Amino acid sequence: MHFDELPSQLVAAKPILEKINQAGYEAYFVGGCVRDMILGQELHDVDIASSAYPEEIKQIFDKTVDTGIQHGTVMVLDHGEGYEITTFRTESTYTDFRRPDSVTFVRSLEEDLKRRDFTINAFALDADGQVIDLFNGLGDLEKKQIRAVGDAKERFTEDALRMMRALRFASKLDFTIEEKTLEALEALAPNLEKIAVERIQVEFEKMLMGQAAGQALLTMVEVDLLPYLPGQAKFVTNEHLLYLASHLQNRQPQSLAQVWTLYLATIVRPAVDLQKELRSWKLSREIMATVGRLAPAIQKADSLTIWDVYQINDLAETLLAVLKILSFSPTLLRHIEELFFNLPIRSAKDLAVNGGQLIKAGLATPGPLLGKQLSAIELAVVEGRLENEQEAIFDFVKEQ
Repeated sequence: MHFDELPSQLVAAKPILEKINQAGYEAYFVGGCVRDMILGQELHDVDIASSAYPEEIKQIFDKTVDTGIQHGTVMVLDHGEGYEITTFRTESTYTDFRRPDSVTFVRSLEEDLKRRDFTINAFALDADGQVIDLFNGLGDLEKKQIRAVGDAKERFTEDALRMMRALRFASKLDFTIEEKTLEALEALAPNLEKIAVERIQVEFEKMLMGQAAGQALLTMVEVDLLPYLPGQAKFVTNEHLLYLASHLQNRQPQSLAQVWTLYLATIVRPAVDLQKELRSWKLSREIMATVGRLAPAIQKADSLTIWDVYQINDLAETLLAVLKILSFSPTLLRHIEELFFNLPIRSAKDLAVNGGQLIKAGLATPGPLLGKQLSAIELAVVEGRLENEQEAIFDFVKEQ
């Protein structure tokens, strides 16, 4: 396959390849950027691989940074952008199922591509627009399947995270996982327990945001992957994954807050269990707080009061997005949207009176009672029993 025109990101980086070629070495665009170009999708990272060793790259270019020189990666800062150039390499054994014990620099493109995870990520593209496909990745793109390069068990033993990446790419591209690759995934799933939670978390989030997230969850159930994922509380079940899968066929979460709210806030469990599960995934405090606040609202969505929605009005977008994914009725969704829209205030700061004004007017004294008075005012205003005006609030306090 040959491309006469390249995407703008590759055109901008093309002089880097040409300069390496002029110095007598090989250089190619590799990996995901080539795959996405072939699929006509937006490019993100531009990865370049070369037969030149790191010291040789540094001799070719004036401005370089050793970003990962022990693994053969040097960043070239010429031409106004930073491009990482990685030397062709082979890798030794992976005793920790995560990283190679050592790498060996080589001059062979084929040797370099043989170590990659999936055929659709093992493409190379030269400066003239010629695609190099040594493992029939083009055939797999046509079949819409994820297939490991070489022996799937070897690839998954080298880096167990590749099993999550298989699910993530299947979800992102709406591809199936090739039979032998799926068999290897099922056989080696226990090795995921040796992978850092943070690495699994990233792949899992991307999987649930993919267009085929529902099918990816079904595949997880098929290979019984759940027991090897993070999660100490163990109250997430295959039945729960099937429940989510049934709702992810047409809509998928579009943010991390939506991902985790959908995944965990839909389970009826005590707050302490929910927080334990969230912590086991090593999520940010913001995500944990969001899920904790939205869980009660989702579980009583059909009976939310205006006070309920007031307390979570800063999370309205996330709540409504999750309820849509869960196929709540359009009538109920409109009702909840109207509750959010009709809130007379968004926070206590919007009240027409503050504690200092109550004290100055002789209607309150500093202390715990003042806080109770302000809370009563806030509730009455939100529920529409009290106008948010100073005189009305003063009268309300006098009556209280």
